[in-house]
Amino acid sequence: MGAARQNYGGIFEGARLDEQLANIERRAGEPDFWSNQADAQKVMQTRRRLEDDQALLQSLQRRADDLGVLFEWASAGEDVSADLARGLDDLRNEVEAAETKKMLSGEHDLANAIVTIHPGAGGTESQDWAEMLLRMYLKWAEQRGLKREVIDYQPGDEAGIKSATIMLAGDYAYGLMTAEAGVHRLVRISPFDQAARRHTSFASVFVWPELPDDVEVEIDEKDLRIDTYRSSGAGGQHVNVTDSAVRITHLPTGIVVSCQNERSQHKNRASAMKVLRSRLFDLKLKEQEAKLARIAGAKMDIGFGSQIRSYVLQPYQMIKDHRTKMEVGDVHRILDGDLDPFIKTYLLKKASGTLGSPAVTDEE
Repeated sequence: MGAARQNYGGIFEGARLDEQLANIERRAGEPDFWSNQADAQKVMQTRRRLEDDQALLQSLQRRADDLGVLFEWASAGEDVSADLARGLDDLRNEVEAAETKKMLSGEHDLANAIVTIHPGAGGTESQDWAEMLLRMYLKWAEQRGLKREVIDYQPGDEAGIKSATIMLAGDYAYGLMTAEAGVHRLVRISPFDQAARRHTSFASVFVWPELPDDVEVEIDEKDLRIDTYRSSGAGGQHVNVTDSAVRITHLPTGIVVSCQNERSQHKNRASAMKVLRSRLFDLKLKEQEAKLARIAGAKMDIGFGSQIRSYVLQPYQMIKDHRTKMEVGDVHRILDGDLDPFIKTYLLKKASGTLGSPAVTDEE
């Protein structure tokens, strides 16, 4: 298995990792290293990622060595087939997880994710679909071991939600959830239609990174309108019913954020401001990207009304991602939170430059 050890070293550049970590340790030891807090924090974040890569490389090498021993035992007549199968599965899962992490190299990919879900036109039907998406993401986050926090929950008039904002906390939460940003389309026999007709519903998912404290976003207090109100009783399983809910409107942009999950008005205001900072930062980046695209003569695809994924429950069952062309027939497994296949395929296509555009037409 010496060759395997050598191959893994090539894939994950073990010697280069050691060299990069040594350089960072030297920098961190310099007397003026912490004179610039923002730069020092970025260096320490880089060190953490390199240490994670180094630990992964060592783990892969240990697994490869263990498999080598099992192969030797098998050659000698030992019955180790079950251990071999389990070891190969574990190695494959770890390699796949490593591939996903390697594709998440954006500036904020490692950050926590702020996710907001809004139903499209269609009243109760779309509001119910928005809540189904909320449930799907909360279950996915639970399966991945991410911390989940419902920041704001606005129940629908009869069922579902008018909007919801959640924080998903954990490594690469934002990088992974970027695969979900966009319009999601549902086709089903509506449980709210007495005539049992088929309905098409839409809901939009927005994703922003939670910004570290050292990222500066200018917010003038005079540009804010802050309202307090009673949290929504219908969402009692999600929020505390108090008079401490906070809604902040950023007047220049019209961005509105709310938080009602804490009993303290002060804490709700702090959480709402955190969401506002992330949204304003994201808006600034998008404006810069649009400006560069106009300079370069690129054609911008707004794409708000086009779906990234369709979930068809009737007349057949199929979930299709229009950007990657991936299709899955077990719709309930996906709606129960098994999103990793779609997310990984999206990241692979994006990394290879083969990602397609969302679908504009209503496909059945």
